[in-house]
Amino acid sequence: MRATLRWAHSDLRTHRGEALFLVLATAGIVASLLLATALFGYATNPWQRVFTQSHGAHVWLHTDTAADTRKLAELDGVDSVAGPYPTAATTVASRGSRAAVELRATPQRPSVGRPPVVSGHWLDPATPKGVVLESRLARALLAEPGDTLTVPGTARKLTVVGLADSAEPRYRPGEQPGLVWALPSAVPDPGGQVIGLRLTDPGDTSYVVQRAVTVLGAGAIGEVSTWQQARAEAQGDNRLLGQVLGLFGLGALVAAGLAVHGAIATRIRGHLRDLSVLKAIGFTPGQVVRIFLLQHLAYALLGAVAAAALAEALGSRIPGRLGDAVGVWQGLPGHTVALFVIPVGAVLFIGATTGLAAWRAGRVPPVPVQRPTAALGGRLTGANTGRAFGPGPAAAAPGTQPAGTAAQALRPAAAPPVRRLTDGLRRVLGLRPTPAAPDRQPTGTTSQALRPQPPAAPPGGLRRVLGLRPAAPRTGQLSDLARRALGAGIPPALVLGWHKAFTRRPRSLATVARLTLPLLLIVVAMSAWTTIDRFHSTPEQVGLPTALSVRADAGLNERQTRALLERDPGVAAAYPGVETAALVPGQTATIALRGLGTDQDPYPYTLAEGRPASGADEAVAGQGLLDLLDVRVGDWVRMTVGDQPQILHIVGRSIEPDNAGRVISTSLDTLRANDPGLRPTLYELRLDPGADPREVADRLATAGRGHLDVHTVTNPADGLSPLRAVVAGLIAVLALIGLIELLTAIGGTVRESERDLLALKAIGLSPRQITAITVTATGCTALAAVLAATALGLPLAHWLIDAQGRSSGIGAGIAQGPSAPLMLLLGTAAVLCAAALAALPAARAARRRLADTLSAVA
Repeated sequence: MRATLRWAHSDLRTHRGEALFLVLATAGIVASLLLATALFGYATNPWQRVFTQSHGAHVWLHTDTAADTRKLAELDGVDSVAGPYPTAATTVASRGSRAAVELRATPQRPSVGRPPVVSGHWLDPATPKGVVLESRLARALLAEPGDTLTVPGTARKLTVVGLADSAEPRYRPGEQPGLVWALPSAVPDPGGQVIGLRLTDPGDTSYVVQRAVTVLGAGAIGEVSTWQQARAEAQGDNRLLGQVLGLFGLGALVAAGLAVHGAIATRIRGHLRDLSVLKAIGFTPGQVVRIFLLQHLAYALLGAVAAAALAEALGSRIPGRLGDAVGVWQGLPGHTVALFVIPVGAVLFIGATTGLAAWRAGRVPPVPVQRPTAALGGRLTGANTGRAFGPGPAAAAPGTQPAGTAAQALRPAAAPPVRRLTDGLRRVLGLRPTPAAPDRQPTGTTSQALRPQPPAAPPGGLRRVLGLRPAAPRTGQLSDLARRALGAGIPPALVLGWHKAFTRRPRSLATVARLTLPLLLIVVAMSAWTTIDRFHSTPEQVGLPTALSVRADAGLNERQTRALLERDPGVAAAYPGVETAALVPGQTATIALRGLGTDQDPYPYTLAEGRPASGADEAVAGQGLLDLLDVRVGDWVRMTVGDQPQILHIVGRSIEPDNAGRVISTSLDTLRANDPGLRPTLYELRLDPGADPREVADRLATAGRGHLDVHTVTNPADGLSPLRAVVAGLIAVLALIGLIELLTAIGGTVRESERDLLALKAIGLSPRQITAITVTATGCTALAAVLAATALGLPLAHWLIDAQGRSSGIGAGIAQGPSAPLMLLLGTAAVLCAAALAALPAARAARRRLADTLSAVA
C-alpha cells in the first residue's frame, strides 16, 4: 500500500493540470445536476405544498347566479364542496397599477380551498371593506397589508388586510383575473358564482366535470378549471429550466466519463514501460488496476464533494430564480437524499468508465512486447518512408543478426542495467531489492514475449471466396491519396499530419467521437440560446405579433375606442377582438375561443402549418388544443359557448404561447355571424418598429382618462432569462471537458510521434516540419469533431426544442439554430485552440536528443 501511494503521489505531481481539469469538470457536472434537481423540486413542490395546506379543490366551476349547485355535492366521486361563493368581475388600482380581478364573497374561512395566509390576517367582520389578495396579484399591484385599493370609475375603496397563496390558476395580466377574497358586504352586485369540488380520486377529474356539466347544463357554466391546469401553470418555466439542466448535466456526465476513459487509455499507451517496471518490481495486476481506479475516483470524489458543498452553502444566494429554487429545495423532505445520491451516482459512473481502462493497464506484461511493423496504423517505418520519399538503406540479408535498436534490445548485456533500474525503483518505493539470480532461460511471460511468432496466415482468403480484390497490406504505408498529394507539391508536414490523424482508424474514430460529444452539446446549448433571443428580437415569428393588450370599460364604445387607440403615433394597427371560455366536445374541459381582427383587417397569426383563416367558419388552433381534442389541421370541431354551439373548421396550426396552446382563433366577424350583438372586449395593438411599449402604454392610459386598462403582452421568454446564465455555465463546463479530451489526444499524438522521430529526421525533415506534423494531426482531429458535431447537433437541437414546444402546447416551429458566422466562429476557435495547445509539446518532442529518442523507441 505504501508503494502504491508513493507511485500515485509521483504521478499526481507529474500530471497536476490533468488532475485539476478532472476535478473541475466533475464539480461542474455535479453542480448542474444538483441545480436541475432543485428546479424540478421548485417547479412541482410549491404548488403541491399550497394545494395540500389549503386542502384544495380539484375542480372549480364558474356558473351564473341561477344555477342550482347544491346537486353537485351528491355526484359520485365528490368528497366535499367549497362554496358556492358569489363573484363579481371588476378592476382595482393601486399605486398606479391596475388589474382585472374576481371579487369572491367569502363569509367565513372555508375548509376546502382554505388559502394559507402569508402576510396580515384573514377577513374580519370588524373591517367590512377589507380584502385578502392572492400573493401573485399583490406583487403585480405592489400592494401590502394596510394599503388601499380603488375601483376605477367608482368611489369604492377596499383595504388590504392580508395576502394569501392559492392553488387555483394564477393571475396573468390580460388573460386570467386575479383572485380577491372579500366579505359579502364588499360584493354588492355579484354577476356569477363559483363552486369547488374536492374529489375522492383525482384521476376521475374529467368524468366528474362531464357529470357536473350534464347536471347544471352547458349554458349555466362559464368556465372550468382543474388542478392539472393549475399545476402545469405553476410549474411553467421552472420545469423547462430543470429539464435543460438535467439534460445537459447528464450529457456532460457521459462526456466526462468518456474523457476520463480516453485519458487513462492514452496514459497507459504512453506509460507501458513504467507499467512493465511496476510489474517487474512486484506489483500485481490488481494493484495496477487499483492505482488507476482509486486515483481517478479520488479526483471525481473531490469534485463531487466540492460541488455539493458549494451548492448547499451558496446555492440559495444565487440571484434570481435559481437562488429561490435552491432555497425552497433545501427545505423539502428529499433534499438530503438527493444531495447524497447525485454526487455518489456521478462518482460511480466515472468509476465505471475508468474501470475498463484500468483493467487494460493491469494486463500489461512485465516485459513490453516489441510491436510488429505490420500493425494497423500510420506509424512511419524505414521501409515506407523510403518508398514515399526515395530509396532507403538496403534490407538486411536473411540469416544475419538484427542491427540497430532491435539488436540492442535483444542483447544479454542489457540485463544488468535493467536490474539496477528495478532495484533503484524498489528502494524508492520502500521495497527490498530483488535477490540476484543465476543466468537462466527466460520463462513465463518473458519467454512468450521473446518467442518467435508463427508466420501470419495468407491474407485475402475470405475476400477471394467472396469475389473481392485482396485488401491492401496493413503496413502503415502511405495511401495513394497521400502519395499523390506529395507529388502535387503539398508540404510534407500537412500530408503526414493528415496521415497520422486518420490512418489508425479505430483509435482515431474513438478520439473524434469523444471530442464530438461536448462540442455537440455546445451546439445544442447555442441553439437554445438563439431560440430565446428569437422570442425577444423577432416576437412576431413566435406567435407574438402585438405588444400591447387593451381593455375598455363601458364608458367607451367600439368606435371611440378604436379612434383613441389609432391616434397614438406609436400604434401601427389595432385589432378588435373577444376572448371567451368554451366547453370542448364531451364537456370535460374549457378552452379559449378568440375572435381577433376582421375580414378586412385580419389578425397576423404566426402559422407553423396550414393556411390563414380567411373564409367563413375557418379558424386556426394551437398545438395544445389539437392534442386535447385529438384532431388535426383540416378537421371540424364543435364547442359550446354558453347555450350556443360553435362549429369551426381548423385550417391551420398557429404558434400559441398563451394558455398552454389550448386556444382556437378565428375572426371577430365569424363569431358575430353566430351572435350579432357581440362587441369587442379587448384590442391587440401592433406597434411601429422602434416604438417603446411602455411609453405607448403610458400615453394611452393618460388619453383614456381611466377608461382603458393597458397591459404589455407577456413574452414567455421573459421567464427564461435565468436560462441564459445556465446555458453559459453549461458551455463553460462542456468546454472544460472538451479541453481535457483535447489535451489527452495531444499527449497521445506526441508520444506516438516519438517512435517516428528517427525516420522523419532521417528523410531530412527539420524540427519545425516535424512539429507541424503533430499540429496538423491535432487540427485535423478537431476539425473532424467540429464537422460531426455540427452535422449531428443542429438536427438534434431542432428536434429537442420542437419537442419541448409540443409538450408545452406552444407547438413545433420555434427552434432557431445558431447563425452560420457563429458556427464558423465556433469551429475556427476549436481548431485554432487545438493547434495552439499542440504546438508547444510537439516542438519540445521534435527537439529531443538522439539518446532520448532511442530510449523512447526501445
